[in-house]
Amino acid sequence: MDGSHPRQFFLEPQQTFQRQYEALRALFVDDDPLARVAERFDYKPSTLKSMASRLRTDWRRGVATPFFSRTAAGAHSVQVRAKNDRAPRRPTSQTVAS
Repeated sequence: MDGSHPRQFFLEPQQTFQRQYEALRALFVDDDPLARVAERFDYKPSTLKSMASRLRTDWRRGVATPFFSRTAAGAHSVQVRAKNDRAPRRPTSQTVAS
């Protein structure tokens, strides 16, 4: 660390994923009001609401959040299988094979 108090690492996150994580954690775990969390982490309320909605949707679909996927660390994309243990559907190509 840069010598500053380690508490600031959590209270004033600088990296994008950590900032998103801490904001969403404040919403879902600490039950802080959306407007206060948005102001604290310098988000527009509509942006934070969208992030929370995306997290809920991904959770229901069984998709790994960016905070814990390998892509966040720079590796290949990882997708968690849903409860029914089926692989996610991939769109079929509209092009004709030659």
